[in-house]
Amino acid sequence: MSDNRMSRRAVLATGAVGLGASLAGCSSSGGSGGGDGSESDTIKIGVLEDRSGNFSLVGTPKWRASKLAIDEINADGGIMGKQIELFDPDPQSDNERYQQLTSRLIRQENVDALWAGYSSATREAIRPTIDRNEQLYFYTTQYEGGVADEYTFCMGPTARQQLGSVVPYMIENFGSDIYTIAADYNFGQLSADWVKVIADENDAEVIGEEFIPLSVQNFGSTISNIQDADPDFVMAILVGANHSSFWNQRTSAGLEIPMGTSTVMAQGYQHKRLEAPALKDVYGGFNYMEEIPTSRNEDYVSRYYDKFPDAGYANEESINNYFSIYMYKQAVEEAGTTDQEAVRDVLESGMEITGDRSPEGDISFQGPVHHMTHNMRVMRCDAEHNITVEDQRKIPEQFLSETVGIDLSGEDDGMTKQFTPVEYFDEAGS
Repeated sequence: MSDNRMSRRAVLATGAVGLGASLAGCSSSGGSGGGDGSESDTIKIGVLEDRSGNFSLVGTPKWRASKLAIDEINADGGIMGKQIELFDPDPQSDNERYQQLTSRLIRQENVDALWAGYSSATREAIRPTIDRNEQLYFYTTQYEGGVADEYTFCMGPTARQQLGSVVPYMIENFGSDIYTIAADYNFGQLSADWVKVIADENDAEVIGEEFIPLSVQNFGSTISNIQDADPDFVMAILVGANHSSFWNQRTSAGLEIPMGTSTVMAQGYQHKRLEAPALKDVYGGFNYMEEIPTSRNEDYVSRYYDKFPDAGYANEESINNYFSIYMYKQAVEEAGTTDQEAVRDVLESGMEITGDRSPEGDISFQGPVHHMTHNMRVMRCDAEHNITVEDQRKIPEQFLSETVGIDLSGEDDGMTKQFTPVEYFDEAGS
């Protein structure tokens, strides 16, 4: 660690300016120590997930799954015999509020571990605070990949894992000419780069590419461009409520070309919210959907709805929150302490997540790169919006581990960088 970085204990000792109001769902009394591993009657977990605002549709299931895991663990005796104390104010899909709450939970509530954020923009908004305070942080959204950070642990699949499952499947089954439409921001742009990399690896070609601003609701020109290009399939990496209008519009236009995705269905469950056949012949590369037909998953879904009867869907991100809280419990018990450096050491040695703790199936944590090996599935939506599993295989995180060659448990300890495909592949960004 560099000499100019203040230690977390030193930061905690100096105190911090509060937000001026108590947090909803939080108690400021807590234990006497918490995040630095000192003695406390409880183990303190912070969960900042959006339950209102633009990302509430995807954030609320993450919060629910966190509550489910914590309540189950507490009912089963807690962690090392201690109950989990949950701090869970609503960030309201506001990155400035995320920054304020992150500081509050670390510096005043002394949380032992933090789960926070849906979007990459949120992650990057709070990551400087995470790093300055040496806070153990779990980011659970599927994302563009490439984050190598001593204190950030990425639980969701990366774009290379998701697209690495669905793009080769689409090429094999439909052809080699690809048209990509992607959200016009960091996630969409980097995902489109990965489509080009994976296409090249599979002797295919991206023959057209469009980046769609998040405010766009009218896709008439895009649909016309796709029809003119006549690709074998489309990769649709669309996000947000406005982009959902694409699916009904492509149906109305009679656009019958198969479509692959890494975002639609599993996160925002459009196949449940839009009238069939809007999502007909959409194929997604996901580690999880509620419809996975295994007894393990059916048991999880049953427990999820028993606790939250009015929940709309158990989305892809929800189970990433769920299993990672159990993973944290396992790491603390192996370390014998909540001291965050000791817990990080256990995590960085690698870990298997098995049984009911992982509804997607047995998975493993790749300690040196702070990412997961996931069960990646190609999920198809038919004309009636039924979901079937078309393909399944385990895919490790490969970019940081193999291409870049990162080891956060050793020589790269202390790194806080995000690597991008354009730095390593000629096809990306071309």
